[in-house]
Amino acid sequence: MQKKLYTLFLLVVLSLGVLAGCGSTTEKAEDSKNKEGQAETSEQAAFPVTIKDALDNEVVIEEEPKTLVSLIPSNTEIVYELGLGEKVIGLTENDNYPEETAKVEKVGGFDLNIEKIISLNPDLVLAHESLGASAEPGLQQIEDAGITVLVINDAQDFEDVYDTISVIGKATGTTEKANQLTEEMETSLAEIKEKASTVGEKKSVFIEVSPAPDIFTPGKNTFMDVMLQAINAENASGDLEGWASLDQESIVERNPDVIVTTYGYYTENTVEQVISRDGWADVTAVKNKQVVDVHSDLVTRPGPRLVEGVEELAKAVYPEVFKK
Repeated sequence: MQKKLYTLFLLVVLSLGVLAGCGSTTEKAEDSKNKEGQAETSEQAAFPVTIKDALDNEVVIEEEPKTLVSLIPSNTEIVYELGLGEKVIGLTENDNYPEETAKVEKVGGFDLNIEKIISLNPDLVLAHESLGASAEPGLQQIEDAGITVLVINDAQDFEDVYDTISVIGKATGTTEKANQLTEEMETSLAEIKEKASTVGEKKSVFIEVSPAPDIFTPGKNTFMDVMLQAINAENASGDLEGWASLDQESIVERNPDVIVTTYGYYTENTVEQVISRDGWADVTAVKNKQVVDVHSDLVTRPGPRLVEGVEELAKAVYPEVFKK
């Protein structure tokens, strides 16, 4: 029952859930451009800063935050990647990366402990759009207690992820590090796409984010569909909208070349379960032993490790290209 509730929560999060002259004239123009860039960087790093959040609120952060609470793992991973781990005083029970998160005070799991968050009195709370309307009264309580709350957008593609990192960087005074991180991610993703462009024949991929009997899969307009496009693969559920539930007969009829599961971290023998299903023996992915489990955190969290997740997905689908 607990696994089923976790699966349903994950699906909710996923469904809601990363830029005319010459000679001395040219030099002057370049010098002017460099000064403008330096001024912009300095302005972004200065406080106070005003940021429009996911709820269209104009959030003013008066001073560089000395203490932080993060309410969702993707925000947490970004914060730690920006070198802000020592400022984190509160996280949720769902946070598991990096390892240091295990030592941080917990402020609830799927249900937030608002009183606990207020008692910690952080300078900034990083919330998330995917927490939904049900979280808004609690977030308002935190604001009423005089604590700044910034609701981060629910990223739907890579550009959104880069924007998220930029926003958190601006909010925490780490703009330069945020820019560097997004540049590194963009470069790595471009390398993956270039390698994927050499694929001769596209494979169709069926992604399972929850096990039988309640099998869910990402259709179009999901981040996982975007990731499949990035590795030059075809989404076997691309005709469906959003997160869809399919019966086993429908999946067999789709006859995918590859089946990728993302729940091996809480279900044992994931691959064996799939290949042993009645009536699945003739499915191409099963016949060719192309059933692979990829860790959910890498492919569902819109944060710094997302490109790593894309690469893992690419290795699962095109091992002949990406494991060389």
